[in-house]
Amino acid sequence: MVFTSLLAVFALTVVGASALFLPANNSSLALAGRGVQGPGQGTFDGFFWQNFVAGNFAVTFNNIAGGQYEVQWSGSGDFVVGQGFNPGSTSRVIKFSAQWGPNPASASILSVYGWSTNPLVEYYINEQANDFNIGTANPGTTHMGTVVSDGSTYDIFTHTQVNQPSIQGTATFQQFLSVRQNKRTSGTVTVQNHVNAWASLGMHLGTMNLQIVAVEGLSSSGQATVTVS
Repeated sequence: MVFTSLLAVFALTVVGASALFLPANNSSLALAGRGVQGPGQGTFDGFFWQNFVAGNFAVTFNNIAGGQYEVQWSGSGDFVVGQGFNPGSTSRVIKFSAQWGPNPASASILSVYGWSTNPLVEYYINEQANDFNIGTANPGTTHMGTVVSDGSTYDIFTHTQVNQPSIQGTATFQQFLSVRQNKRTSGTVTVQNHVNAWASLGMHLGTMNLQIVAVEGLSSSGQATVTVS
C-alpha cells in the first residue's frame, strides 16, 4: 500500500527495500516476540503495523511484542513505518515513547499519523522533527491557526495533494497537520483536541482508517525504538 510523504511533494514509486526481510509469520520470530517485516502492513501482537518504503532506502523494521517497534534506515527517498490501530479513533488518547540514537536521526519526524475516507484525508500530529521545518516544507502549505493540547501549542497547517498516491490509489486529497512547538519524544496525544480544532477551521475528517505512531524519514539515516499504548 502506498502512502504520501509529509516531507516532500513528489510522485512516489515503490521499490524494494535493500535490507533483508524475513516472513511475518515466521514461527521462531513469533515465539521470540518480534518479527522483521518487509514493506506492507499487517497485525502483530494485537497492534496494526505499516512499513512503506520508496526510493533507495535500506529500512529494517522490527515489530516487538507489547506495542513496540524498532527501525533502522539509511539512504535516499522516503519511508513511513509504525505501529498503532486500524481503524483509528478520533477520541483515542495515545501514549508513546521513542528513543533516537545513538546519533540524532537526520531529516526525520515522529507523529501520530493516519488517514480518513469520505473525505480522503492524510493527517499528522507531529511531536518531534529533526533537521526539518515541517510547517513550511511543502509549497502551498497554509497555516490555519493553533491549538493547545498536552502541554504545548501546535501550529495547524493544511495542504492539498494533487494526483498523489493514497490508500485509495492515485487521488487528490487534503493533508491536515498539527505541528508541536515544544518538541518531545514521549508523552500523551489527545487526538480529539486536534480533531475539534481542525473541524473549527473547516478541516473535517471522515471515516477513520489507519492510525499509527509513525517514524518518517526523507533521504536520511538513523534509528529509533518506539513504544505505543
